[in-house]
Amino acid sequence: MTIAIRQIRILDGHGRKIERGTVVIEGERIVAAGPDQTIRLPRGARRIDGRGLTILPGLIDCHVHFCLGAEADVVAAVEQESSAVTLLKAAELARRTVQAGFTTVRDVGFRDHAVFALKQAIESGLTPGPRILAAGLAICMPGGHARFIGREAQGIEAVRAAVQDQLTAGAEVIKVIASGGVLTPGTSPDEAQMTVEELRAAVEVAAAHGRHVAAHAHGASGMKNALRAGVHSIEHATLMDDEAAGLMTQRGVYMVPTLSALATTAACPTGCGIPDSARSKAKNMVRQHEKSFRAAVRRGVPIALGTDAGTPFNYHGDNAQELERMVTLGMTPMDAIMTCTSAAARLLRLSAEIGTIEAGKQADLLVVDGNPLRNIGLLLKQERIAGVMQRGRFVSGPLSQA
Repeated sequence: MTIAIRQIRILDGHGRKIERGTVVIEGERIVAAGPDQTIRLPRGARRIDGRGLTILPGLIDCHVHFCLGAEADVVAAVEQESSAVTLLKAAELARRTVQAGFTTVRDVGFRDHAVFALKQAIESGLTPGPRILAAGLAICMPGGHARFIGREAQGIEAVRAAVQDQLTAGAEVIKVIASGGVLTPGTSPDEAQMTVEELRAAVEVAAAHGRHVAAHAHGASGMKNALRAGVHSIEHATLMDDEAAGLMTQRGVYMVPTLSALATTAACPTGCGIPDSARSKAKNMVRQHEKSFRAAVRRGVPIALGTDAGTPFNYHGDNAQELERMVTLGMTPMDAIMTCTSAAARLLRLSAEIGTIEAGKQADLLVVDGNPLRNIGLLLKQERIAGVMQRGRFVSGPLSQA
């Protein structure tokens, strides 16, 4: 089928806006996109009037956990439910994510390898959801952060084996834990975890299979260990110092800030169910996290959107709240949109397929009612989502019923 969406505002993912444009989709691909007067409509195309609407590339979230359901105590939830229940829950959370306009995600830590079954089910059309690049189990030190969704390993050879196991299971990215964290009891976010040598071993094994490495790191020392080991993205970068920022800028390492994770945890009142240790750590770091984000923007650190969706009260399907937080902290709406389109696609090495609206790209698209450059919050409102397209087919929104 050929679809032509006319007289629509185009935000192409590169930072360009076309007020009255046309996008033509044939099969799974975009075949033309540009100002109305420059695009010839194919004979027999289904024509959609896009007046008042905006079309964007399908959005990308580079940091989610589909095994976590945004419960107040996610550690207890994972420990108490069966693996089968977790997988069923994850399928529902994936559905909510794609309906919110996020057509691609990177899952950077699942309780087991069932995430690869979820990925396969989505790709086969068995269940709705976004394209998933999954890490499987995170690699952490014994007793370290994220051990409830991780593979504990100590020493270079043990880390190599742990990484190899994730790759054999189907991992398209490797997640390492370079500092303590918020949700894991007994760990301190500002303390480094795993050695530089262990982290470098993970990078080397991943690189031998053409895979990138994402490093969880709140504290500056953990960040710098991971950067010196050669990782490709720093997740959170909460307590970033000048040296870490300089290394990220020099080496082109992405910051995936996950502002929403600390914010939703810190905002929770006493008695909400979040363990006191996690609430306290989040409250102590949230302002520094915002400062680090502002510094990253100012210094030109590459930034790709990630939400840490699944952490307490940080709901799958509300992923666009991260954009609101970015804009509140000084990023322009257009620049914020690029963090979850072209920039995120570059980080995930999917730029040839997604992340921008141009001929030849896969037709993963989001159509919203209104202008998100004037009100970025539109992207968070389900009722303003007119259509979500995956591979040339509308899968959600009113346009899917037309």
